[in-house]
Amino acid sequence: MGAPTGGEKASFGAAITGLGLVTPAGIGVKENWDRVTSGRSCATADEPLGGLPAGVTCRVPGFDADALLGGFSAWGFDRFAQLAIVASRQALADAGWDPARWDGTRVGVVLGNSLGGMQSLERQHTALLERGPRKVSPLTIPMFMVNMVAGHVAIDIGAKGPSEVSAAACAAGGTAVGTARALLRSGVCDVVVAGGTESALTPLVLAALGKMGALSGRTDEPGRASRPFDAGRDGFVAAEGAGVLVLERTADARARGARVHAVVRGYGSASDAHHPTAPDPSGQGIERALRAALADAGLGPSDVDHVNAHGTATVLNDAAEGRMLRRVLGDRPLVTSTKGVIGHTLGACGAIEAAYTALAVAHHCVPPTANLTRLDPEVEIDVVGGAPRSAPIDVAVSTSMGFGGHNAALVLTAS
Repeated sequence: MGAPTGGEKASFGAAITGLGLVTPAGIGVKENWDRVTSGRSCATADEPLGGLPAGVTCRVPGFDADALLGGFSAWGFDRFAQLAIVASRQALADAGWDPARWDGTRVGVVLGNSLGGMQSLERQHTALLERGPRKVSPLTIPMFMVNMVAGHVAIDIGAKGPSEVSAAACAAGGTAVGTARALLRSGVCDVVVAGGTESALTPLVLAALGKMGALSGRTDEPGRASRPFDAGRDGFVAAEGAGVLVLERTADARARGARVHAVVRGYGSASDAHHPTAPDPSGQGIERALRAALADAGLGPSDVDHVNAHGTATVLNDAAEGRMLRRVLGDRPLVTSTKGVIGHTLGACGAIEAAYTALAVAHHCVPPTANLTRLDPEVEIDVVGGAPRSAPIDVAVSTSMGFGGHNAALVLTAS
């Protein structure tokens, strides 16, 4: 291990040596890949939301925090931190790293999140209103603060290098991976645990998103509610989940004989400077991010084989992103949106989708976009639907767009 050479900086690649996934598609990488390639939606009617108009969500199935983290350890964490810790442990095990045997001062943590510990915040606010201040937990602040997820993961794995959170809304996970790559490129870290997490399926959040008109209204057919790029789409399905990647310099990964799922070759980010919640209809912000990522990787649009698109299933996002992809990449790349299966995990989505993109590169297989029955005629790109499609994938792109006009793009390669 050590600082990269000048040659490495010229065309820098961050090897993805470990993956951890805790999503509505399952707990574990195999469970996730099997479900997303099946094209079967995870969305269900959400009874705990108490009959809200937008009561369709995608929750992580069978997540037992006591069993996975230990009862005493789990009770002081909000669920968004619990998901991240479990995914981080998975990723480290997959990478073959034992935190007891590394130099923690050379290990960083960068995680994306948008809303923090909303479950704890709402629960404690209810306690305050109904039972008074003496019933508010002294752990309330550290349970809902956004930054604490990086702190909790760093404590859990003994990472003593830089520890930070990207809060770039739904581009947070992608931004975290890009930031992690920069830490490796600079020589500050030898290993970075990077990703994103979100668990904000609460009455307040769902009511607010519903009031904005962001959510699908298909409460009578939950499994068909999330319809990215489909002509009949009407909004996204809110979800929870965490995705974590272990990144190392490619030379370091090869030197220790690690398996490399894929390599992060490029990263770009840009702002719309257009509207607090609506994407720029021209797609110029995400276009700048994508072109910057390709330039960073030393690649051109014609090199791209596959795109894991942001594809939220909202009317405005999919139209703007679809037009942009056609303008920049043409109709050759195989495009998918895995949000059709797992819903929209908000601040976690960019990291989860980066993991799915790495798996697509490794397996030479593009997952289908669930519920795609009639492609929006404005979207003149090759969106994979129905069944997974096998194809050589040497270069893949993952795009992310968030409230506030945040945009991020990652370029992944096979080597």
